[in-house]
Amino acid sequence: MNRKQLGATAVEFALALLVFLTFFFGITDFARMLFTWGAANEAVRHGARFAAICDDTANAAQVLARMRGLLPQIDSINLAWDPVGCTAATCESVTVTITGLNYHWISPIAGITSLPVITMPTFATTLPREIMKQDAVAAQFACA
Repeated sequence: MNRKQLGATAVEFALALLVFLTFFFGITDFARMLFTWGAANEAVRHGARFAAICDDTANAAQVLARMRGLLPQIDSINLAWDPVGCTAATCESVTVTITGLNYHWISPIAGITSLPVITMPTFATTLPREIMKQDAVAAQFACA
């Protein structure tokens, strides 16, 4: 092979690598977005379960801490008891909602093109009231 062919091979390789890495990072970012979506669904279910069994209707910080164990990007949640103003003995259900969850790109291509942050949809789960802090077996495992 002469020198001109070696140079052409290097240029072709560089161009092919650029296309490959673009697809690779795009697929990786999309997979991360789907993972974040699934983790947010699981976190809201876990938070609602924890609230229904363990919470005393006044401490949303504990529910948020549990949810952040599954998805640390959660900034805030809405915790709504039904009926409003109920106590642990009179509540019928709890609704946990994640709002304002944003997905941040990690791909260098997204940084170069200045892609905006993607606002994820609202995730919510409603569970009926269980025996809040009255069932020692459930509370032992769920509230620890």
